[in-house]
Amino acid sequence: MAAHPSEHEPNRADLRKDPSRVSGMFDQVAPAYDRTNTVLSMGNDRFWRAATTRAVAPRRGDRILDLAAGTGASSVALARSGATVVAADFSPGMIAEGERRYGRGAAGGGIRNLSFVEADATDLPFEDGEFDAVTMSFGLRNVNEPKKALAELLRVTRPGGRLVVCEFSHPPSRTFNGLYRFYNDRVLPVVAKTMSSNAEAYDYLNESIRDWPDQRELSAWIRQAGWTDVAHRNLSMGIVALHRAVKPGR
Repeated sequence: MAAHPSEHEPNRADLRKDPSRVSGMFDQVAPAYDRTNTVLSMGNDRFWRAATTRAVAPRRGDRILDLAAGTGASSVALARSGATVVAADFSPGMIAEGERRYGRGAAGGGIRNLSFVEADATDLPFEDGEFDAVTMSFGLRNVNEPKKALAELLRVTRPGGRLVVCEFSHPPSRTFNGLYRFYNDRVLPVVAKTMSSNAEAYDYLNESIRDWPDQRELSAWIRQAGWTDVAHRNLSMGIVALHRAVKPGR
């Protein structure tokens, strides 16, 4: 496994998605990550987060895993329901930033029903059937074995529990897809250079989106992992797809 680059050396992952390089890349962009995402998505990230929270439908008393939680912005939205939320990510830098903002050491004591855990999506440190719901936003695409991650999410979900995956996808309209590709190829790199401490990370973002399967193929992967009642709906004309499923059993 490749070693992490030094703190000041820009880290750029590639489509091999070596875990240490991907993790190191996210470590470096953690402080400005949420602000950069809001600018690059033209504010749509908040709409996508709200749609994901509604799809998870968190309830007081639920135990929810938010995998690839980053700095915990999505986890906070889930925790407001009163559910107990575990924010997990394989980037120590992201986890540290989340703890600083929302952990027990944060101003005001943080959010008590929210905890942060460093975790590998392909080898989760949780018991079988531990969660009522599991969710992953914009993280499955960064895992080098995404099918294994879907199987791990199934393992830690109780029978009858639910899965929600929010991920970049492929707009079905050829015209709109052309405009989207132009934005990603020409506009996004320029904006990223002014916003992020590691603009090269956003070159990887563009490559990983282009290489990622479309809505139907990802739905097939979810079924193959053992999930049932698999469905999806497009957000922002298919820039993003929200996938939902249920673990078989009562």
